[in-house]
Amino acid sequence: MSQSFDASRSLTAFEQDSTLVAVIEMSQSKWLVAAVIPGIARQPLKKLDADAGALLKLLQRWREEARKAGREVTRIVCAYEAGRDGFWLARWLQANAIEAYVIHATSIAVSREHRRAKSDRIDTELLMRSFLGWLRGEKRHCSMVAIPTMAEEDARRPSRERENLVGEQTRIVNRVKAVLALFGIGGFNPRLRKAVQKLETLHTAEGTPLPENAHAELRHDLERLRLVHDQICTIESERLRRLAQAPAAATGPHAMVRLIARVLGVGIETADMLVNEVLTRNLRDRRAVARYAGLTGAPDESGKRRREKGLARAGNGRVRRGLIQLAWRFLIFQKDSRLVQWFRERTADGRSTTRKTMIVALARKLLIALWRLVTTGEMTEGLKLRPAGT
Repeated sequence: MSQSFDASRSLTAFEQDSTLVAVIEMSQSKWLVAAVIPGIARQPLKKLDADAGALLKLLQRWREEARKAGREVTRIVCAYEAGRDGFWLARWLQANAIEAYVIHATSIAVSREHRRAKSDRIDTELLMRSFLGWLRGEKRHCSMVAIPTMAEEDARRPSRERENLVGEQTRIVNRVKAVLALFGIGGFNPRLRKAVQKLETLHTAEGTPLPENAHAELRHDLERLRLVHDQICTIESERLRRLAQAPAAATGPHAMVRLIARVLGVGIETADMLVNEVLTRNLRDRRAVARYAGLTGAPDESGKRRREKGLARAGNGRVRRGLIQLAWRFLIFQKDSRLVQWFRERTADGRSTTRKTMIVALARKLLIALWRLVTTGEMTEGLKLRPAGT
């Protein structure tokens, strides 16, 4: 990532008498803004339309109120909870000389009562309490999300769009097969190029042609399937074109993609996803890498009770799913690597439950190995690479 800071605490000294602190509870149509203003005893709470310009005017008005109260505001800090709106507001505020942060939603402590009061006003109070603790430097009071640049966000779009299209392709294929099954027809492959022509020759189990409405629905689904397939091919060819046109630099995302794609068993799609989703982020250490992918455990310990609840799943789901799939492929393509030998030793009992548990551990070790490969050049023992340029 382009930014580097400690997400668990602020490293900048907090001068309360000269700092205007604001938090925003965002929704699609309205924003609720709360603030702590130097020299003002009250803590204002203002509801606005979802408009960045109105927010900026409000902050400047509160700054003027502090000046009239005899306090000169030299720092304005804003924060809001990560969610649907993403990071555009934080980037816009930073461009207007306002310090902006995005709070990780799961790091805010809430009441564990079965039925608790929930309102935007209460949410802003929780945000303000968490944000002030973070500004004071209290470690792990809450966590901030690193704000990506627009270019970094845009680089993730092709991989995410392709993932959605592949899911849509699978849904269409299953829907076509389900409709045909209603008429006792099996063995039809909707992915074939001549599927539309073959559809005209199908007959039901009674030997009659397909009913008119069912035939029209299937034809529409096959046309939609062809469109989705063409869009997937376009995304893949465009990615290869960009990689070919990019300069052969020693650093940067394209260089990382080329390097990881040389690892036997890793394709361009997986390499591109890993680089743009996790490996270009400025993560602190191997624990942070594993935690971002949600591949760490969730222990539940209290008194004599000791149990493990499984994966935390608090990280990036795309990275987690891709790595577990890659770990299974690794067992086929990298049989002589130290990581695969480590896995074989611990699953020698042959039990499926052991293999399912250890494949997650292998995925975690694999992610750390790839992270070290692109950041420090450290090569895992026994790892096979394709020749350069292939």
